[in-house]
Amino acid sequence: MRHYYTAGQIRAAEAPLLARLPDGALMRRAATGLAGAVAAELRRRTGGLAGRSVCAVVGSGNNGGDALWSAALLRRRGVATSAILLNPEHTHPQALAAFRSAGGRVVTGPPGAVDLVIDGVVGISGTGPLRAAAAEIFAEVAAAGIPVVSVDIPSGVDVATGAITGPAVRAARTVTFGGLKPVHALAECGHVDLIDIGLDLPATDLVGLDAADVRELWPCPGPHDDKYTQGVVGIVAGSAAYPGAAVLCAGAAVAATSGMVRYAGPAAAEVVSHWPEVVAAPGPATAGRVQAWVVGPGLGTGPESVSAVRHVLGSALPVLVDADGLTILAADPDLLTGRTAPTVLTPHAGEYQRFGLGDVGADRVAATRRLAEATGATVLLKGHVTVIAAAGAGPTFLNPAHGSWAATAGSGDVLSGIIGSLLAAGVTPVRAAAAAAFVHARAANASAADPGPVPVPTSASRILAHIRETLANL
Repeated sequence: MRHYYTAGQIRAAEAPLLARLPDGALMRRAATGLAGAVAAELRRRTGGLAGRSVCAVVGSGNNGGDALWSAALLRRRGVATSAILLNPEHTHPQALAAFRSAGGRVVTGPPGAVDLVIDGVVGISGTGPLRAAAAEIFAEVAAAGIPVVSVDIPSGVDVATGAITGPAVRAARTVTFGGLKPVHALAECGHVDLIDIGLDLPATDLVGLDAADVRELWPCPGPHDDKYTQGVVGIVAGSAAYPGAAVLCAGAAVAATSGMVRYAGPAAAEVVSHWPEVVAAPGPATAGRVQAWVVGPGLGTGPESVSAVRHVLGSALPVLVDADGLTILAADPDLLTGRTAPTVLTPHAGEYQRFGLGDVGADRVAATRRLAEATGATVLLKGHVTVIAAAGAGPTFLNPAHGSWAATAGSGDVLSGIIGSLLAAGVTPVRAAAAAAFVHARAANASAADPGPVPVPTSASRILAHIRETLANL
């Protein structure tokens, strides 16, 4: 499991090392890792180091010191190195001396024709966008197509929220030290290298799942399991106008290894024609035994839909509410009053606003936690980075999509079906949502890489088709 640390937590962990180690030792340790990552990026792009050139854009303080020390190490490996000092009077003196001693050149103009730029402008304590001088340099770097390796974070991107409020560096690679920071999940940082510099860091409440974590918690039938012990999920979705939502949601639940899927709604013929293993009924009251409900995708907001949402939320079973179900719930939050069974809400930013808490804003983690506390539910906030939080204490999960292939019509219906299948199997709501988001994003990326019999854009149906393959490859 990946843990994400605040700047304060990193600084607190560094303090005992700084007190114990010789002056500059921790910076040189970090710079060695940074130089290795820069060398790896150069080799990946150009095939080697000989004859290559790197320019470090250097701010004041330790971040700039890391960049200068790494440039000194690269110079000793045959790379031509230059540095632009944004604030010469406050440049790290020991690092600058080492850089010059190694043969590095201080320049005043733009980087020119170099193979790579090191972004050492600001570190994890910096805030706000790039200042004018740095913004001008990195605009020229971007226009020239020169790749950038950032030190700790891409400068100009908020370390805690990933927000970009003005000029910022777009990094091909980011090298961070000791522990990951929220920005590494919440913003585009390119490939992220985590360099171990010997920090003793505790577990945090901001985390992300890895493939091994998902594989461990995903329900796998044993020799004594049957369709009921594996979990029976009920799907209340679709309408005459949107039967596809029911097909996608039910199909995703089937693909996610539910023991049994029951469909309750007006699109029964379409669902069963696609998935003959699904047991269909006209509505939730006649669906039969289920162990969790999914309600809302393509359902509409008319009286019958309101009645269906009211019925499932009145049960003592886990319920996932999505799409039209969220609109109904936001209009009548009392539907959750007295409910003690787990509830999962899966809004996108527009659906979030309907709950009266304002815009999601720049801090998506805070926004997700806010809705979770207001409703008492587990909330999965959709987006390029999915954020999952439950009311009360406990971890908040971040799941970067690593692409935008899931941003397609019906994709959310697929996600809801996957989460519902995990809820029915007894997985806790926050972990069910986090694991499903992980598999959903992987399946979306796999669908984009597989053109199928004819080259068509990624679709929700194609995402659904890659769920089992994704599970097999965890």
